[in-house]
Parts: sequence; structure tokens; C-alpha cells
Amino acid sequence: MPELRILGVDIDRTFGGRHGHFIVDRHELEHPKTQRAFQWVYWILLAEVAVGIAAVAIAVVLQAGGTDVGFAAWFRGVVVLLMTLTLFFFAWRARHGYYWGYQRLRLFSQIFPVVSLVVATIPGLYPYWMVVEQIVFAVLMIGVADVLTNDHMRAAFMSPKRRAELREELRRRAPGASDASAGSQPNPS
Repeated sequence: MPELRILGVDIDRTFGGRHGHFIVDRHELEHPKTQRAFQWVYWILLAEVAVGIAAVAIAVVLQAGGTDVGFAAWFRGVVVLLMTLTLFFFAWRARHGYYWGYQRLRLFSQIFPVVSLVVATIPGLYPYWMVVEQIVFAVLMIGVADVLTNDHMRAAFMSPKRRAELREELRRRAPGASDASAGSQPNPS
């Protein structure tokens, strides 16, 4: 897949840093377990978006009915919905093999649930319905993290550094590698 440029900005390099253009091996990407994992991730993220839209819709209905929803609930509802939509971008880039997309998606799917659950425990910050929404959000996000951290996905999206180390180790262990180095050694006899 070609690099993504918007208004001349290399988006993959911007979001992915030095590994912005690193793409995992095609056979790993096309593996049925990888494809199934991304299908699950997309479905869970769709559920996340539905939960986010429902939270904003509830806030709109309550506000229209005369109930003050409060700035914290509005802010959380809108920001979490936008962040969830951003996760689709990461998932899209990861599904096309970009290591950085996988890493960002995995990182956020592990951090967001913790933050959501901790903030949900602050007494009086959110109305009850939003606390329930945060718990549902966290559970769904834990599902994304679980899919992304299984053994297959971690092996498929191995870091570029670790992948290079393994290739070097395999190269050293390859038949003929030790023969070549042994030929340059002086004969002890």
C-alpha cells in the first residue's frame, strides 16, 4: 500500500515516527487468523461508535427535556466518540500492514479502559447513565486489546527491531554460516 499523504504531509511518518513506513510481511497480513482478528476489531469498534452515539443522543434528549447534563458529560461523550472514530484510522492502517497502526491501536485499547474506569469512579462527576456507558466502553475496549494481544497478532506485528534481531539470528544459524566462519579459522592440527 502506498504511503498516505494529505496536503503534502506524510501521515504514516507523522503518526508512526521512524517506523512509519514499516509494513509487516504480506503472508502474516493475509493469514486467516490476522484477517479474523481485524474483523473482530472492526465489529467491536462499530459497537464502540454505537455506544458513543447513544451517549451523545441521551445527552441531547436530556438537555432538550430540561435536565442539565453538565459540561463533563458533554465533553466526555463527544471526545470519546471522536477518539473511537480515530481508532478506526489506526485499525485501517494496521489492516494494511502498518506496524505503527497496530501499535497505536493496541496501546490505546489498553489505556482507554483503565482511564474510563478510573474516571467513572469519581463520585458525582458523571450522571449514572454515563457511568454505565463508560463501563460498557471499557469492556468493549478490553475486547479490542484482547484480540490485538493474542500470540498470533503479536508475532504478526513484531517490532521492526525484534524482527531484525530474529532474522540476524536465523542468518547466523543457517547452514553454511558456521562453515564459512570455520573456514577462516586457523586449523589447530
